[in-house]
Amino acid sequence: MKKLMMLTVCMILSGAAATYAQEARAENSATGDAGVLAFKELVHDYGEVPEGPKAEYDFVFKNKGSKPVIISNAVGSCGCTTANWDHEPIMPGKKGKIHVIYNTLQRPGPISKQVTVTSDASEPVIVLQIKGNVKSKVMGMVTNK
Repeated sequence: MKKLMMLTVCMILSGAAATYAQEARAENSATGDAGVLAFKELVHDYGEVPEGPKAEYDFVFKNKGSKPVIISNAVGSCGCTTANWDHEPIMPGKKGKIHVIYNTLQRPGPISKQVTVTSDASEPVIVLQIKGNVKSKVMGMVTNK
């Protein structure tokens, strides 16, 4: 019975803490008292790229808010797309970047992938997009003499 009572108390406290955190984030967003990630662009078109080398691009942003922003995650929509970022807080007025890498090897054809960026900014989720076309390698014929 004591275990059940403790479990119930823990669940109530967890729910209250989650509600408080959500209300604090909403209050910060409403008052403008939060970091704001302003990206230079949300979509990058590689154009035509050769198959083999990795296609890379830096999505540049600036924190236009009044508080530091911490990026907690940046994940590609598939295993062929990865993202790297500085894990330090981005101070107000400072710039940062999300470095996106698309692996073109054995992936000829159109590119259309997303990178989801999660942070504690006023807009907590931002989706970046890469697009383009991977030109297939032309394999030369080998003859045995």
